[in-house]
Amino acid sequence: MTVLFKFIRAIITRALFLLASLVGVWRVSWVKEEPHYWLLTLLFLPLVVEMIITLSNRKGQDYKWFSPPIFLFLISIVPSIWILELHHHLQDNSSDLECKRLNSWNNLRDVITLNDTLGKIAHQNYLKNINDALSAVCSNDWILALHQILLILLIVGKWLLPLGGGVTRDELSQLLLIFVGTAADILEFTSESLSDVKEKSPQVVYIILAVWTWSMLQFPLHLSVVNSKPDSEGEQGVQEVSLLSKHSRDIWSVVEALFIQDGPFLVVRLTIMTYFDVFHQMLVFFAIKNFLVVILNLYRLTVVCQDFRSSSRGSGSAVPYV
Repeated sequence: MTVLFKFIRAIITRALFLLASLVGVWRVSWVKEEPHYWLLTLLFLPLVVEMIITLSNRKGQDYKWFSPPIFLFLISIVPSIWILELHHHLQDNSSDLECKRLNSWNNLRDVITLNDTLGKIAHQNYLKNINDALSAVCSNDWILALHQILLILLIVGKWLLPLGGGVTRDELSQLLLIFVGTAADILEFTSESLSDVKEKSPQVVYIILAVWTWSMLQFPLHLSVVNSKPDSEGEQGVQEVSLLSKHSRDIWSVVEALFIQDGPFLVVRLTIMTYFDVFHQMLVFFAIKNFLVVILNLYRLTVVCQDFRSSSRGSGSAVPYV
């Protein structure tokens, strides 16, 4: 029964991933008005192959330090978001003046009402009616929704996936809490930074999307939470344990902050403020927040190294009494 439950969870998670990616490809093909963009669905094949291999060889169980389904989900949906973001920021969006925004309950009701009205006109074209209703939503709201769906599915998907070998429930709960905070920071970074691009500046749009893509690599990696080995305190060879093996979680957490998230985010925000001469309170606040996170992580790394040296000297100098 447990094995069957793992199979169901593994299949449902990947089905949600494929559905979200399919919605992204549909939106791209509609916006670009080119049917050949449906070829992006070929990016779904690795995820399907991975599902078959995992279900047959590992009974649906995920891996310990790396999650292939989450990584392949990113591969399947990130290109669609890139295309939509570039189209929105670098193309003429005059048609957005007549679109429906999802910034209030009334507007959301209008979209649903439009779908019901179209459905009453012709029941045989139900899919086309849904397509027309969804197409009436503004492109910026569509892109924001895809960003939100992506981040929510990354968190929920990791929760639903069967635990990898050696991963405890406590480590999974820590990882999910980290994912929530990381997702909020990433969503704020993309929405705020791209909204600051007032002019058609392809360079800064590419840079922001590249940094966003780079930051998303935190989700398939679990190095900052999962222990590489049990705690070695009390063992005879404790003085021979390396810094990386003893404090692997702390070190990987610092590396992620400095080189994957807050460090790159700080560089982008400083570039927007200095080179593109954009200045407002929220931009300054989040730049200061990224700076503080970078400084505090450097301080954390210094403390960890000093404590390791102190403990190594203490254990090395201790002479057993005979």
